[in-house]
Amino acid sequence: MEIDLLVVGPLLTNCYLVGSNEELLIVDPGGEKEKILQEARKTKAKIKYIVNTHGHPDHIFANEEIRKETGAKILIHEAEKDFITFRVDKFLKDEDEVKIGESVLRVLHTPGHTKGGICLLCGDSIFTGDTLFKDGYGRTDLPGGSEEELERSLEKLKKILKPGMTVYPGHGEIFKI
Repeated sequence: MEIDLLVVGPLLTNCYLVGSNEELLIVDPGGEKEKILQEARKTKAKIKYIVNTHGHPDHIFANEEIRKETGAKILIHEAEKDFITFRVDKFLKDEDEVKIGESVLRVLHTPGHTKGGICLLCGDSIFTGDTLFKDGYGRTDLPGGSEEELERSLEKLKKILKPGMTVYPGHGEIFKI
């Protein structure tokens, strides 16, 4: 699995291009469609999915434009239904799997920042959206947020995260546990 980081949009959202065997998954295309597509073209891989870790605008802004140009399917957790206005191709649930090439990413429902926040686990890598950052976690004071749910989600992650794992957050630095 190959992972490329692009920082996009006015809130400096981490957008990831995740590639495996000539297939590509885009995590959180929060803006700058052309920048994302230009980098994706360099990989020569087919964009199969766009996965949103949650439905905030800084993580979804380029969804529709990228879908129109590539035919990629948009995936987001089912608990985001009431908070989003775009068409979703598949709603995800906890423990679903998203396959690209030879890689399988496991969906972990981690509510708190939003009702449908997710992390994506693949081997020793985890994409945490706004659930977990190097020095903290996402806000809980926006609609759909809950401090109590986020605390439970962080406890869930504590049981999963192991030393040496690489964390790919929704903002800020990539880091190792």
